[in-house]
Amino acid sequence: MWPYYPELLAIPVPRYTSFPTAAEFRDDVGAGDFAEVLEGTSGEISLYAHIPFCEKICWYCGCNTSAANRQERVSNYLDSLHHEIALVGDHLPNAARVTQIAFGGGSPNAIAPLDFVRLVDALTLHFGAARPAISIEIDPRTFSPDWAAVIGAVGIGRASLGVQTFAPALQEAIGRVQPFDLIAETTGMLRAAGVSSLNFDLMYGLPGQSGEDLADTLDRAVALGADRIALFGYAHVPHIVPRQKRIDASALPGQKQRFEMAAAGYERLVGAGYVPVGFDHFARPADPMAKAALDGTLRRNFQGFTEDRAPVLIGLGASAISSFPDLLVQNEKNAGRYRMMLSQDRLTGSRGVRRSASDRARGNVIEQLLCRGSALLDPDLADEAQDRLVPFVERGLASLDGRRCTIAPEGLPYARSIAAQFDPYRQDSLRRFSSAV
Repeated sequence: MWPYYPELLAIPVPRYTSFPTAAEFRDDVGAGDFAEVLEGTSGEISLYAHIPFCEKICWYCGCNTSAANRQERVSNYLDSLHHEIALVGDHLPNAARVTQIAFGGGSPNAIAPLDFVRLVDALTLHFGAARPAISIEIDPRTFSPDWAAVIGAVGIGRASLGVQTFAPALQEAIGRVQPFDLIAETTGMLRAAGVSSLNFDLMYGLPGQSGEDLADTLDRAVALGADRIALFGYAHVPHIVPRQKRIDASALPGQKQRFEMAAAGYERLVGAGYVPVGFDHFARPADPMAKAALDGTLRRNFQGFTEDRAPVLIGLGASAISSFPDLLVQNEKNAGRYRMMLSQDRLTGSRGVRRSASDRARGNVIEQLLCRGSALLDPDLADEAQDRLVPFVERGLASLDGRRCTIAPEGLPYARSIAAQFDPYRQDSLRRFSSAV
């Protein structure tokens, strides 16, 4: 279905959940900048709360998370998170209105259900969040009826399950063993609790994975009724994520195999009736994300593709990132330092980047290309793109018609590589980023 040009995929590129990317964050942006921009915020905002704990740590995972095996450590972190919620809420003007809240990690269900309810209550109290849309990431291995009851009581409408693969041998190879019946049981509990939009995170490019393995996993996800499916290529970067050293790199599929898996997955899911959302996400036609993709309102933020239209995202918790039109700022990553800063009543922003007018223009182009497959360039960017896009235009993967850059259907797997041509920060990318497919 897609033409294969390995030379165009040879350079690793960002996933562009922000622009500039986190690789460009510097320590000359911090808590003072965060406070200033918070105090000038109005209109719709979204919140993201980071829970950096899991009952079991998967070998492939690059998230900022640790084992929830010490109750004191979890309790201390949650105390600090409550402090941060109050502190950030105090800096935010009443003119700001929370429309969405996302809980991620780690695994939010690594904490006790009652502790989660307290977090929701704190966000409601300090941010005046009245009836926001709430989403949560779930680890099926530690999901319980108590958690399902809380999800129903809170009114959470969207959930994402970390599934990755249904193949038992592959689960063993990546350190995430969870039988099919467990996923099915969790799915049933979430539906009974009122979750109307359910996402499955799946992966291709796993060690020893075959095309048949992937096809079986996709078919099972469809049969279980996933409303959304994110089909990610496994990024093997043990120099950045040391826990990945436990994965047998010699068994990883090559680039051509990965490409074929991505293409086969795309065909299978579209054939099953899913709407493609970008290159590696899919949604049933009635799901809000599919509607956003079809009506041109799809956006990109630190949670990936989203129908959320709020221009401001505030991250809460260690390592969480906040996004404002003119500023990106990340909280302190180290949990100990994060707690220390909050014990001193200090905001925890510790690094980030100020977004220039050029950054905003380029970020808009990149977002449009990834979300809509087309972007209108300003004259300077159009002139700059002429030479950079030649390898893609000559192969029929993209076109540049005056100021309009368009990704052809055949160019979909090259979307991130095409978008990267508008990114002037791509230095030392072989060290920083993962495979384009």
